[in-house]
Amino acid sequence: MSSSATTSLAEASGTAAHRSRNAVIALCWALVLLDGIDTFIYGSVLPSMLGEKTLGLTAATAGSIGSWSNFGMLLGTILSGMASNWIGRRVVVLTSVCVFTVATLGTGWSQSAGMFGAFRFVCGFGLGALLPIAISYGMEFTSKGRRALATGVIMTAHQTGGAVAPLIALWLVDDFGWRSAFLASAVPALILLPVAYKLLPESPTNLLTRGRRTDAEQLAASFGTELPEPKTTRTGATDKLDALKNLFRGGQWSTTLCFWLTSFAGLLLVYGVGQWLPKIMVDLGYDTGDSLLFSTFLNVGGICGMLIAGRTADRIGPRKVVIAWFVLTAVFVYLMGVEMAVGVLYVVVFFAGLLLFSGQTMVYATVGTHHNDEDRPTALGWVSGMGRFGAIFGPWIGGALISAGNADLGFTMYACAALFGAVMMALAALTIKARAKA
Repeated sequence: MSSSATTSLAEASGTAAHRSRNAVIALCWALVLLDGIDTFIYGSVLPSMLGEKTLGLTAATAGSIGSWSNFGMLLGTILSGMASNWIGRRVVVLTSVCVFTVATLGTGWSQSAGMFGAFRFVCGFGLGALLPIAISYGMEFTSKGRRALATGVIMTAHQTGGAVAPLIALWLVDDFGWRSAFLASAVPALILLPVAYKLLPESPTNLLTRGRRTDAEQLAASFGTELPEPKTTRTGATDKLDALKNLFRGGQWSTTLCFWLTSFAGLLLVYGVGQWLPKIMVDLGYDTGDSLLFSTFLNVGGICGMLIAGRTADRIGPRKVVIAWFVLTAVFVYLMGVEMAVGVLYVVVFFAGLLLFSGQTMVYATVGTHHNDEDRPTALGWVSGMGRFGAIFGPWIGGALISAGNADLGFTMYACAALFGAVMMALAALTIKARAKA
């Protein structure tokens, strides 16, 4: 065979592997889209549910239900990262989609506030379990120099879901009631789940750490990915906890704590602003239509922000992006509570979304690039899980402020959370530098 023919075959093989990796990223994107729709649909129908006093909901009760949903996410994110090291990432992804799809259908059929809250808790568990594993897939099936961008691309799906959810509410709720929005949100998952079952591969790194070297090498070769040498082969109960222990070994505990607190602030923002933006805007005097469209603009800004932040982070490092983005987020979130023309406010909301969501996503990119392939799912699961305390607190404090007639203070409180997140990431950077000099 001539050298030119050999080169052509190699190029064709490389192109095919590249396309296969892109297919994995696309599939993860589609699954995270479902996650985003189911996450944000609650906030989109909430003004209608509160206006109709559906299921006896009050602002305080609705805030508590939002917090219970995020508590479910907390458990899901923590457990999924560790479980994926034991039973495989593919199984965890497929199971999580099944869980939140069934729970979303149950939410639409709920007959009481307690039943509604229980299904939102279970839904949150499935939603939380999916995200860290989807991000891990994206990083593993992408070259090292583009991993922050891959994280941003996958998370654009979450924001797309956040932009679609209010449109589903606008399309269905007036004519068919709030239940129809939840039922419609579950339909795409019922279609996509069989596709994911057929096409989603297992993680080569995960196969390797579970002692299946031959399978791992074959799978890595077919996708053209690098296969790192595992530090451990996890078989016993003690070995299976190594990834968790590595978050605290060698002075890592201080960096890990700062990462967790940054995620706390970021998810307080994401879920506090995401859930209560329509209601706060209504209380500030804007009509319901504008208030729902503000949510769409917020999430469209988030989509753009993911791509900008991802590319920037691959060039200058995700830690710097997180710090800058959170400081700017504080400015724009504060401005959302300032009286101004509606047209100008749409622009402010767009930029707030551009910075807010991608700032938190770059926290994940920071953690993902800080840890190796073996430890990454556990590290991402725990940083997201600890951040869920912020996701629980954010909706709760928003509901409490609204119930007390202080909706105007909500954006000020969320702006302070953004500044806190910037400080914590700066401290994380200092701990990493100090450890490098030691």
